[in-house]
Amino acid sequence: MQLRTLARRFHDFPLRSKLVLSFLVVILFGGVVSLFIGTRLEHRTIISLAEAKVRHDLAAAWVVYNEKLNGIRDTVRLSAEQESLRQALRSGRFDGLAARLDKVRRDYGLDILTLTDGSGRAVVRSRRAGSSGVGDSAAGTDGDDESKDPFVARALRGATPAGTQIVPRGQLLKEGQDLADRAYFEFVPTPMAAERTENHEESGMMLKTAVPVVEEGAPVPSSSAGAGVLGVLYGGLLLDRNYELVDRVKDIVYRGEKYKGHDIGTATLFQKDLRISTNVLDDKGNRAVGTRVSREVNEAVLRQGRPYLGRAFVVTAWYITAYEPIRDIEGQTIGMIYVGMLERPYIDLRNRVMATFSGLAGLCTLFLLGLLAYIARNITRPLAAMVEATDKIARGDLEHRVNAEGRDEIGLLAQSFNRMTEDLHAAREDLTQWGRTLERRVEDRTQQLRQTRDQLIRSEKLASLGQMAAGVAHEINNPLTSILLNTHLLLENHGEAGEERESLTLIAEEAARCAKIVSGLLDFARQTPAQETPADVNDIIDRTVQLHEMQASVRNIRIEKQLDRSLPAVDLDKNKIQQVFSNLTMNAREAMPEGGTLTISSRLSRDGEFLEIAFSDTGVGIREENLPKLFDPFFTTKSFGTGLGLAVSYGIILQRGGTIEVQSEVGRGSVFTVRIPLVDKSDENPKMKEA
Repeated sequence: MQLRTLARRFHDFPLRSKLVLSFLVVILFGGVVSLFIGTRLEHRTIISLAEAKVRHDLAAAWVVYNEKLNGIRDTVRLSAEQESLRQALRSGRFDGLAARLDKVRRDYGLDILTLTDGSGRAVVRSRRAGSSGVGDSAAGTDGDDESKDPFVARALRGATPAGTQIVPRGQLLKEGQDLADRAYFEFVPTPMAAERTENHEESGMMLKTAVPVVEEGAPVPSSSAGAGVLGVLYGGLLLDRNYELVDRVKDIVYRGEKYKGHDIGTATLFQKDLRISTNVLDDKGNRAVGTRVSREVNEAVLRQGRPYLGRAFVVTAWYITAYEPIRDIEGQTIGMIYVGMLERPYIDLRNRVMATFSGLAGLCTLFLLGLLAYIARNITRPLAAMVEATDKIARGDLEHRVNAEGRDEIGLLAQSFNRMTEDLHAAREDLTQWGRTLERRVEDRTQQLRQTRDQLIRSEKLASLGQMAAGVAHEINNPLTSILLNTHLLLENHGEAGEERESLTLIAEEAARCAKIVSGLLDFARQTPAQETPADVNDIIDRTVQLHEMQASVRNIRIEKQLDRSLPAVDLDKNKIQQVFSNLTMNAREAMPEGGTLTISSRLSRDGEFLEIAFSDTGVGIREENLPKLFDPFFTTKSFGTGLGLAVSYGIILQRGGTIEVQSEVGRGSVFTVRIPLVDKSDENPKMKEA
């Protein structure tokens, strides 16, 4: 009920107030939606960039980690190749060897460097010599068995394993109390860490490698211990409370950058979920060793064995982090490597950008409110002019226009109204023009139909004339042959000149002329099937020109060729097509009694369906009234000839499914264009076959 009352009151508001309120609601709603979406998109973009950088930083951390491991392996390998180790293992005398190995260990920063014999029993522990001052024989060892250690076991089989290992406290005590003390951690309560039953850690995590000591020149064994292996030298670096590696990662990747007094980037090595080496600081400013990873990361990396990339709580603050599992040489997950950047700089950047965006949005809203007030004031002007104009348009006055004073909505509406009126006027003109165009198209279509009709009539006429010509030629040819034969016999019997011989000669010549006409009639009437083979029209043109070139040059006629040599081959009766080209060439030659130029060109039609061969001469031309009769049998404008050449040519091209078109201007010359379809279409129109 209240909503209905408010709606009624809003309906009664002045138009200006309704417009302002309506647009204000739209602007505010759009602003809130844009701010919400923009905040999420910007946050996602910034965090995505941060995650991409952390992923790259983790790859760099792995490079440092593996570089350190490779350095340990190279150091132990070079030490294992010393002849003094081989001699000591052969003889069983280890005087001074512990001190030499301890010097190597110290020089290269190792925590352990131990030698075993071929059965895997420790014979020299360098740390014992370094700590106690013992430097002779095996006094620095207790001869304990190390053959069950996975690194030593592999080395006894000839391998050179290198990797990360969890070393029990008892094993660390064999090397020295200080190592066992470094590896001991009391768990520090850590927010968001997973539950653990124990409260301390005694084992240590070590980068370790083992190298077999083999007889010089002996092949390295691949399966059984003792076959060529004199012993094993193994060394390692305890990672617990060793900050060299994580600090180097921090220096290389983050270069000491800080944000509000805090390091932007950090790196950590985890033994399981326990921080054993880190530059993450606790709330007292100390390295946060002994703290543990968050429950979410623990589940993803340690339990599921997959990398973790994203936001995570690290000791005291939120970081953009990347974790990957560290596995021992047997593939078991024993720890993690981590790099991360403070999330706070990215959140502050996002907030600054959004604050700027919100300020700009507020300014735009204020500006739009002022603009809306101005627009609403103009909209409330009387619309009588528009109503009057609408009435005039309804009465058919399409010339009337509204005065568009401003560029606001009313002005735009007035302009639109004027454009509508112009469009109506243009539409009426277009309809009128379309009517005229339709009439022209009807005329053009009528002309096309008339041409088609004429072509059909011509085809039927040619077919009828062909049948008649065949009958006449057959009936005339026999008596004509008898006349010629008897005339020549009489001429042979009248050897002397006289009036009688002249009469017989005239009879023979006229009979021969009749025979030529009969031969033309037979050519015109003959309906022999085409012997079509793939042919190049350009070759036929070249052959035709070669036949007529000599006679043309005698008459001072130059023949030019403009041929498209890329035209495809088509199926043609080459003899018939050459007959057509010869007839057209001969007609062009006879149309230039004073000499001139005959241009023969070949091309592909625009629609790509026809070959077009044009014969253009510069002769006397053909009068317009003679053009429709050119292809009629016996029609000729010359004082000689039978008038059958063009009719025969037209029939040949029509039989192939093509056409011959003529354009001529008296005194300028003529152009005969032969159009031959690439695909024989004569079967589509039986009249073409009959022609």
